[in-house]
Amino acid sequence: MRRLVITIQYDGSGYHGWQVQSNALTVQEVFQNAVEKVFGERLDVKGCSRTDAGVHANMYVLTVDTDMNIKDDGVILALNSHLPKDIAVIDCKEGSPDFHPRYSCKSKEYVYKLYNGKIRNPFLADYALYYRYPIDVDYLNEQAQAFVGTYDYSGFCSAKSDVEDTVRTVKSFSVTRQGDMVYFRVEADGFLYNMVRIMVGTLLFVSEGKIKKDELKDVILSKDRKRAGKTAPSQGLYLNKVNY
Repeated sequence: MRRLVITIQYDGSGYHGWQVQSNALTVQEVFQNAVEKVFGERLDVKGCSRTDAGVHANMYVLTVDTDMNIKDDGVILALNSHLPKDIAVIDCKEGSPDFHPRYSCKSKEYVYKLYNGKIRNPFLADYALYYRYPIDVDYLNEQAQAFVGTYDYSGFCSAKSDVEDTVRTVKSFSVTRQGDMVYFRVEADGFLYNMVRIMVGTLLFVSEGKIKKDELKDVILSKDRKRAGKTAPSQGLYLNKVNY
């Protein structure tokens, strides 16, 4: 039995997240359909993360176990021939039998994209949050360093989350600008449900003065969801990198 470690990219705007659901189209279901056509059976596909509806992935790692002896390049070409234009396989290699795309992961990096122009850009509607108010990127980057460290992030997750351990270690957080685009980039050993989107929404509260200078650390330590900001919309979020 071979364990294929496959890396894909996808535009999540047409999907209800990664994980298979009974009443909505997901990336996992579409990918399993392609796997079935290539390998002749509906093989189990394990993914590295549960992304929300509308969230994109620049790098998403998954595994497929098979007895078929297809070369890695052949797997890439075959799967891509059966996948829609918004999902693409970019890498395939054979992994060890004990490799798991989720549990073997050491850290993940997400990027949230915000369009900060004076007039909204219709071509970015599904790929970035439009926010027309002024943003002091240097100030937000400075304040965002309060997230770095090991904390109980129970105040930064959705009420739908059923995770018992809400402690996470954020390794880095940066806010940068390129023209009218503002990028929120965060790396951590793991993320809670909606954690990055709430972090971004909270930093927008900081930008608007609703959370005062140097108050963010107290908001984190309070573990109070009501003190954090709104959950930023999903279309600006990208799973950017998975580190093993």
